[in-house]
Formats: sequence, C-alpha cells, structure tokens
Amino acid sequence: MKLKAVDITLAGLFAALMAIGANITAFIVIGGVPITLTTFFCILSGLLLGSRLGAISMTVYALVGLAGAPVLAQFSGGPSSVISPTFGFVVSYIIVAYVVGKITEKRATKANFVFASIVGMAINYVFGTTWMYFAYQLWFGAPEGFSYAVAWLWMAVPLPKDIIFTILAGGLAYRIHGKVYKSRNLSSTKTA
Repeated sequence: MKLKAVDITLAGLFAALMAIGANITAFIVIGGVPITLTTFFCILSGLLLGSRLGAISMTVYALVGLAGAPVLAQFSGGPSSVISPTFGFVVSYIIVAYVVGKITEKRATKANFVFASIVGMAINYVFGTTWMYFAYQLWFGAPEGFSYAVAWLWMAVPLPKDIIFTILAGGLAYRIHGKVYKSRNLSSTKTA
C-alpha cells in the first residue's frame, strides 16, 4: 500500500484524536477501567480511513504510547504499558479499525456502518476485558474476589456511553465518508 501525503496526515490526525480521546476525561477510573472516548475514535478511524489506513493509524497511536509519549489513558505511556491490565484495549484498537474498515469497504450503507461499529465495539470489549482479566490473574495482582464476571461487571459502567458513541460513530461516518474518500482520491465503496 503506497501512502500519499493525505493518508499520512489522516493517520496522524486519528492517532492524535486517540490521544485526546484517551485523556479527555483525565482520571475518571471505575473498577480499574479508565472512562475514555478511544472506542469512538478507533471505530471512526476504521470507518473513515478504511481497514489498512485505520489499522495503521491505531498502530501509530500504540507505538507512540509505547515509545513513552503520555498518550495512553491517564496520560500514561512507555514500554511498561504492555503489562498494564488495560493494554489489551490498546491492542484491540488495531484489530477493531481493521475489521470495521473491512466490513464497510464491502458495502457503504448506513445500516452497515452502524453494524460495523457495533461489531468493532464488541471486539474491543471482548479482547480488552479478557486481557484485563488475565493481566490481573497472572501478573498484576488481582483484587480479592476478582473473577472474569467481575471484570465484565467493571465494563458495565462505560458500556452505555460506548453504545451511544458507537452508534453515533456509525451514523457520523456514513454522512462524511464520501468526502474523506474524495480527499484521498479514492472511489467510495458501493452503496445499496
């Protein structure tokens, strides 16, 4: 995949939006889970940039965080982030952007954009929550009585916000995706 200047700019823009979304609520943490807008921006990157460029933008975000820039949730960063219980969410952003982009590259209808967004949120939650559970069990020191069910109970708190923002991402991306594709000199995907 040959990247044009506009592609690099858009990938950088979404990496920056992820940094803002990760820290916009700064230090609101419930049950060890920071409340962020990263799922929203991650899904938008896949919907608007497509599978490859969306995944590249999320990879850039993760690598900038691992390099030490304070762009991950709670203004964290550095190589030690890998052992954080919530680092699974960061890894999932790459997968989510790719999958969401793939789904909408096949068919660009509003229903498909919303469907892809919900699939992306589900991947984010399953991958991130499972990573968090194993991180607490294997190396982070689980709190007393911690179980897989408790990990999912912690995720119930941000779930309503993420459902609303996920549907919003699907609708918003559907409305503006043609303009993004046009700016990249690509033909928009087929509509029904």
